Parts: sequence; C-alpha cells; structure tokens
Amino acid sequence: MKKILVTGAGGFIGGHLIKELLKRKYSVRGVDIKNIEDWYQNFSDAENYSLDMSNKDNCFKMVDGVDGVINMACNMGGMGFIENNKALCMLSVLVNTHLLMACKEHNVKKYFFSSSACAYNKDLQNDTTITGLKEEDAYPANPEDGYGWEKLFSERMCRHFLEDYGLDVKVARYHNIFGPNGTYDGGREKAPAAICRKVINSIIKKSDTIDVWGDGEQTRSFLYIDDCIEATLRLFDSNEHGPINIGSEEKVSINEMIDKIEIISQKKVKRNYQIDKPKGVRGRNSDNTLIKEKLNWEPKFSLSQGLEPTFKWIEKEIKKKHNQ
Repeated sequence: MKKILVTGAGGFIGGHLIKELLKRKYSVRGVDIKNIEDWYQNFSDAENYSLDMSNKDNCFKMVDGVDGVINMACNMGGMGFIENNKALCMLSVLVNTHLLMACKEHNVKKYFFSSSACAYNKDLQNDTTITGLKEEDAYPANPEDGYGWEKLFSERMCRHFLEDYGLDVKVARYHNIFGPNGTYDGGREKAPAAICRKVINSIIKKSDTIDVWGDGEQTRSFLYIDDCIEATLRLFDSNEHGPINIGSEEKVSINEMIDKIEIISQKKVKRNYQIDKPKGVRGRNSDNTLIKEKLNWEPKFSLSQGLEPTFKWIEKEIKKKHNQ
C-alpha cells in the first residue's frame, strides 16, 4: 500500500482528497497548520498532524517514509483575502520550497503542487467575454499580485526540480473550486459559498437584500469539488507534469450565479452592488482542451448541480449556529 502525504489536510480540498485516497486504499498522512479539531474533515484511519509546514524541519519530518506528496497547503481565500494579505500569500512559497527539498533528500519520486488560475496574465482577463485561458497564457508573466506570483514562482520551482533532479512533479491550475465542507464565512470564502451564505442569512433575518461585490457582471467558471478530486488524482496517477487546467468551461457572471442560487433557495433577493469592494479580474474562464486530450477528463457536474449540495450544507451549518 502506497503512503501519500497530504499537506493542507484540514482545508477544503485537502479534506475531500484524503477521503477519496482512503476510499482507494491508500495509506494517508495528513498535516495542517490548524489544530486537528478545527479541520473541516477528520479521518481516524489517516495519520493526522498539526504542524507549520513553512518550517523546513517539519517538512523533512513529514516527507520521511512516504511514497508521494500532494501539496494543498497555502494561505489563500476569496478576493477580499488575497487582495489584502499579499505578503502572507507570498510566504506560502516556503511550504512548496521546503517540501521539494525534502522530497529530493528522502528520494520521494512523486510530487503534486496545487497552483491556481490566479497565475495567469491579468492583461488577458479585462473583459467579461473572455474565452478560456490556455496553459501557455501564463506568459509573459503578469499574475495576480501576491497570491498569483507565489503560485507562478512555485510552478517554476517544481519545473526545475523535474529538470535538475528528475522529481516526477504534477502541477494543476485550479479554477474556483467549490462545494460542501469548506469556508463560507470569515473572509476567506469564495464567491459561491459567500453568496449562498448571504442568501441563507437573508432568509433567516427576513431581509430582501444582499451585498454583491462589484457590479455582478464579472465572469468566472466554478468547478465542483467532486470533479476537482477526480481530475487531481487522474493527473497524480498519470505521466503528465503540467501545468494543466483543472476547471470548468461553464462561464457565468456573478449575477447569473445568484439567479441559480435564488432558484435553489426559492428566495428572490435585491442586490446592493458595492463597487468599491475587491472584485479581482473582469473575466476568467478555463480552457480544458489539454486535460481532455491528455487525461480524457471533463467535469460531470454543472454549476447548478454543484450549488445545490453546497447550499444545503451551508444552510445546515448556519442553522446549527442559530440553533434552528
């Protein structure tokens, strides 16, 4: 049985990933900076550690004795977080760098790095009608400041460990992953979770209005977590190195996503547009040509199909807090 180290194990994608790895009979060692009781998902049949993986010694300790590493650890969140915490986002480079060094030292052959669509050139994302971003569109480099630069630099580090030391690296560029068992408040949440929360709170408080950052016409594509995990493991088990997009090609405006959440919630809301709030690039969408060709993968879940379980999970969590 192969043993896989998953960093960021207490986070959204990390928790879902460990669940699937255990289902596939992998031995799993999970580590996260958060206290174990604060992890979104916790599995007793995995090894669970609470450690700061920006620390080199901790990386060397955790990598010792595993067959592969999947690095999901980073400081990240929605636009409100990454636009106001650029230095903190950049410091995630320490995790990737120390893990790569540890893999080389311990002769671990396979390493997966979770990059982001924020690595793409911002100049290509000024229009809501954007076509999908292809992998080569990351250069010439002009990524999202802070978070995007860390991702692009870490991608290069992975590439050079492949070229110089033969480490079998896999790099995925995630496009707005969403689903249950993740952040939905506190400032680090992504748009689908934030809008679900706002609509649910409007129902509980008997209000008709929600705040929307920007004019609501900015466009994105969103990928449901189950599709993300399937694509991630397909890449991890392949001979491909990437970078490769893992995303959806179903581009919608934020207003269109709110329309879908209104249908799920059976609640019509008025929209208070906050133009001065962080809103990111004007348009972003994934081009999945490469992953279809190389891994024969495409999403199974539409945005609406993913929003329904996401909304229900967030609703259950919020009602628990309100003792409803």
